[in-house]
Amino acid sequence: MQTSADPQRPYPRIGLPVRLSSSEGADARVGEANELFVFIVDLLHAAGAEPVLLDSAYGHEEGLLATAMKGLDGVLLPGGGDLHPNLYGQDPGPALYDVNPEQDSLDIGVARATIDAGLPLLGICRGHQLLNVLYGGTLVQDMPSSTVRHNGLAPGEGELDAWAWHDVELAPHSKTAALYGTPEGSTVRIASGHHQAVDRLGEGLVVTAVADDGTVEALEDPTRWVASVQWHPEASQLPDDERLIPFKAFVEVCRRRS
Repeated sequence: MQTSADPQRPYPRIGLPVRLSSSEGADARVGEANELFVFIVDLLHAAGAEPVLLDSAYGHEEGLLATAMKGLDGVLLPGGGDLHPNLYGQDPGPALYDVNPEQDSLDIGVARATIDAGLPLLGICRGHQLLNVLYGGTLVQDMPSSTVRHNGLAPGEGELDAWAWHDVELAPHSKTAALYGTPEGSTVRIASGHHQAVDRLGEGLVVTAVADDGTVEALEDPTRWVASVQWHPEASQLPDDERLIPFKAFVEVCRRRS
C-alpha cells in the first residue's frame, strides 16, 4: 500500500466505510442509502479521487485500520440507518430503523482513526449525526413535525418521495461554505431526507448551518479539518454540476494534505 506522501500517486485516496445492510429488506430506506453510497463513490471518482472501500474487517482490527489510515488522504462518512441510541446514553425508541451494531462499530472506528491520524473527514447525513455523537453529543431519535419538512414523507401521505427540499444559510468562513465555493457564506437549496437530528451539541463542535426551524444542518471542528452536513449533496435530482462542487472541494482538501 502506498503512503499519502508517495509522489507517484496521482489521485488522493479517500476512504469510505461500506454499507453493511442488505437492500433486500422490507425497509426501502436501506436500499436508498445503498444507492446513495454508489453515487458518492462515483462523484469522488469524477472529482479526481480514488475511493477506497473499508469493509467490516476494519471495524474489528485496530491495527488494520491504523495501517489503512497511512495509505489514505481523507475519509468520507456516508449516510445510512440509525445509530444505536446506547452510543449516546439513551434507550431505543420505536421509530428507529436499520440499527446495525456492526455498521456502528465500523463507522465509529473509522471516524476515530481518521481524527487520530489528522486526516480530513467529511460526514453526510448519518455521518453528520455520528460525528456529533463521537464528540459526546446526543440525537433526537425521531423529529416532531415542524415548520420545515426534513424528509419526503409528509403527514398523511402514504408513499415516500425522494426528498424534502429547503434552504440553509452557510456560515461565513466555515468549512461548509468553502465546500460550496462561497467562503463568505451563502444560501443553498438542499435535498433533505432524515428523521433524526442533532440534539445536544458535541463538545468542541460549532454549528455552521441551521434550518429555519432550528435544526442543526452542518457542523465542524474548528481545530482540524472535520466537517459534516445533514443533507445529501449526492442526490441525483440535483444538477450534475451542483452535485460535483462539494465533492471536488473535499478532494482538493485531501489533495493538499497528500
